[in-house]
Amino acid sequence: MTFVMHWQDWLGLFAQYLMLSLLSISGAITTVPDMHRYLVAEHGWLSDAQFTSSVAIAQAAPGPNVLFVALMGWNVGINAGGGIGAGWHAWALGLFGLMTTMVGIMLPSTTLTYLATRWGHRNRDRRGVRAFKQGMAPIVIGLLIATGWVLANGNHAVGVPNWHLWLVSGIAALVVWRTRIHLLWLLGAGAALGALGFV
Repeated sequence: MTFVMHWQDWLGLFAQYLMLSLLSISGAITTVPDMHRYLVAEHGWLSDAQFTSSVAIAQAAPGPNVLFVALMGWNVGINAGGGIGAGWHAWALGLFGLMTTMVGIMLPSTTLTYLATRWGHRNRDRRGVRAFKQGMAPIVIGLLIATGWVLANGNHAVGVPNWHLWLVSGIAALVVWRTRIHLLWLLGAGAALGALGFV
């Protein structure tokens, strides 16, 4: 996948991630549906496979949850530079894409979180602060369900019935909700089911 990005495109990508940063309640993973819309559906800067792979690899790797944003920016830059084998120019654009998305997603949310946490701690006994905390729970759950929906739809293998994927997704959600099984066990089970051709 190769395309040319102008400075307006890079600025638009940065602005998109600045905006998503302010919507990333409970983490950047909750904004995956809009990232998919912007990067894959609207601009075609990433393929579905690159998008879902960025999320899957970053979630399986040790480190912060937000690493998938860096991988998406890296892939956009590499694609804009002509692919991974196109030389130093592609690698430089990959690093630029990585920095563009990471600074965009981190700057507003960390600043706002720092200021809001200080204010919330000073005013933790106010009714409005308690109501805000309780009201955020359903929003976070809805955003996480939307993220699961986008990832499940974008990762459908050819020749595998769609209900297999939804069954595994539902069981995984139920296990996470009702048990204390570590998520790495679920990732391993998903990998095994994928290797066996079930999903």
